[in-house]
Amino acid sequence: MKYAFRVTAAAIATAVLVPFLSAGAAAAPVSTGPDGGAAGAAWTATEDGPQRYPNVFIEWDVPITMDDGTVLKGNVYRPADASGRPIDTPTPTVVNLTPYTKLVSNLADHAQSIPGLSDALLNLFRQIDFSGTALSGVTDLTKAFGGGELRNFTVDRQLIKSGYTQVVVDVRGTGFSQGEWDMLRGREQRDTLEVIDWAARQPWSDGRIGMNGISYSGINQVQAAAARPPTLKAIFPVVPGSDLVNDVLAPGGGFGFNFIPLWLTAINTLKWVPDVQSIVEGQFDYQWLADRGASPLTFMDVFLNAYTSTRFQDADPRLTELLTDTSPSRLEYLSDPSRIEVPTFVVGGWHDLFTYSESKIYNEIPLPPGHKQLLMGNTYHVNSGNEYGKPGLPPRLDVLQRAWFDKWLKGIDNDIDGFGPVTLREQGGGWITANGFGDTATGVDEATHRRMYLSSAPSGTSSGLYDGSLTVAPDPDDARLTVAPGLTTLCSNDAAQGSAGVLSIIVGCAEDSRIAESNALTFTSEPVTEATSVSGPIAVRLETVHDAEDGYWTVTVNDVAPDGRSTVLSSGQLMASLREIDEANSARSANGDYTDPRPFTSLDRRQPTVPGEVTTLDITLAATEAVLRPGHRLRVDVFAGNFPKGLPVLPMLIDTGLKPQHLQLDPSRPSFVNIPLRGNPGW
Repeated sequence: MKYAFRVTAAAIATAVLVPFLSAGAAAAPVSTGPDGGAAGAAWTATEDGPQRYPNVFIEWDVPITMDDGTVLKGNVYRPADASGRPIDTPTPTVVNLTPYTKLVSNLADHAQSIPGLSDALLNLFRQIDFSGTALSGVTDLTKAFGGGELRNFTVDRQLIKSGYTQVVVDVRGTGFSQGEWDMLRGREQRDTLEVIDWAARQPWSDGRIGMNGISYSGINQVQAAAARPPTLKAIFPVVPGSDLVNDVLAPGGGFGFNFIPLWLTAINTLKWVPDVQSIVEGQFDYQWLADRGASPLTFMDVFLNAYTSTRFQDADPRLTELLTDTSPSRLEYLSDPSRIEVPTFVVGGWHDLFTYSESKIYNEIPLPPGHKQLLMGNTYHVNSGNEYGKPGLPPRLDVLQRAWFDKWLKGIDNDIDGFGPVTLREQGGGWITANGFGDTATGVDEATHRRMYLSSAPSGTSSGLYDGSLTVAPDPDDARLTVAPGLTTLCSNDAAQGSAGVLSIIVGCAEDSRIAESNALTFTSEPVTEATSVSGPIAVRLETVHDAEDGYWTVTVNDVAPDGRSTVLSSGQLMASLREIDEANSARSANGDYTDPRPFTSLDRRQPTVPGEVTTLDITLAATEAVLRPGHRLRVDVFAGNFPKGLPVLPMLIDTGLKPQHLQLDPSRPSFVNIPLRGNPGW
């Protein structure tokens, strides 16, 4: 009965609202709150209701020739009439470039093409609920599938039937496309611009191009938009990044050890899957095979070299270039969101691989709020959209994407630009909307940064390696606290984050840091007396002493519940030798302390530590939005490592000697967290 009511409500909303939107007979419903209010209901009805065209026509593996002669392959999905014939009317076109092969899109599309199966699967995913059990991570993933994530990742037939063409293209060297995989670098970026230009010139396109997709395809969108191709009019990147090295490849100098090998293996395996139909038809592409043979395991050799070369002098030049911020290949991994001029809707998550970049992309785009949007869930990389589509929650990702393209590619007045513009899931709370976030927060949205000092005084709240306190004034006593590299971070939020969220599905301890904290220095505040928000970027200063020429430090900021449960809100890491701060790309709060101390992460900036001497480290943590409920406490955890999320490349690892590291607490040189707070904690 409940299901029947939902269908009826959608049908009513479609009948009442959509004609007004399309005909312009009345103003669009106004968007209010995280769920979009009346406008949000209309967007959902538009996506879920009957569409203008009944069918989808697919042209498989269309050749798209690049200027160097390399042929990429793309699937073209077009609206079709009742007989299955593609319509003659040119339509706006949405482009998605993927390294994961179009076969993935094909499989998901076939599921959607079976009448009733797509809706049945979505409803099944929405009903699965293992919350509060060891399988809660499974629920997060199934809710993501039900929250529209699959349609963003693959193909949305509802979007196509409403009057859009979708083009899904295998990037160079992957899927059925020729060439050598260039992993988001210069040649691939040029390919993207050529694909956009090609799509705009086809007879089925009206010349207005949008881009969509998740992760790699989201990064690709940010790169393309920054290049300003004239026919690109809007993008909808889900979990994108803008600085691959500092986001995921080597954050703080420690390689993404558990994510990178699995990711490279997946792409290098999938790229060898042949086009079986071309073999059957006697039209096999032998250039494709030759290109695969010329680069069978692209970039895997660089990763292996990082952990087999004991000196940088003997390392693969591609590795040293990756870790040198002035090298041309390193610069290719940087995107400049300040050059983006087209409407952009950024979807991210507080524990995503690219959390650091997502709010920065939004803040750096020089467009008015509304023309740019930011939506951040309490999610990992693989489960974006796991808390959407119900009263009081944001609309599903496919619904938001459809409304975004309807507005900016079709000119439909649906008030999607009135949504948000910043929609955030508070960690420890619910969904909120704001006028800005972090660098752009103003008025009631703005938080004030303040120091909380790391003190050796016991808090009585932690069973960690050392139980210290967070205090409003520096500890008057000196203390040297020691922490050694260990493996407790195998069971941590960072391990889950570094696995793109996969470990959160199978390892319940990712949601509670107490196991990881057994080998950490912990510093815990008094409980807050009133609800207190942590809102914006966070930085931690550590005064350290090393027994070797280098060290690897990881810091987390946690919410500690009255029952002792310790939940990570944000984290950061840094190689001590890469401590030099890039002042031009860093930020400070009004109190003069760093809020975003961005390290150079560059070999030519390395400064070995002097054993026994105090070394100051400023560590940046990703911006976040959280609420500490009355009785909850703030905690800073300090680790001497972060395996498996981060592991220094072998030459740096050798320099650490895997020796214990020391935190020097000194009132004349205090260690502290610069934390953005809103409210009165009562400290």
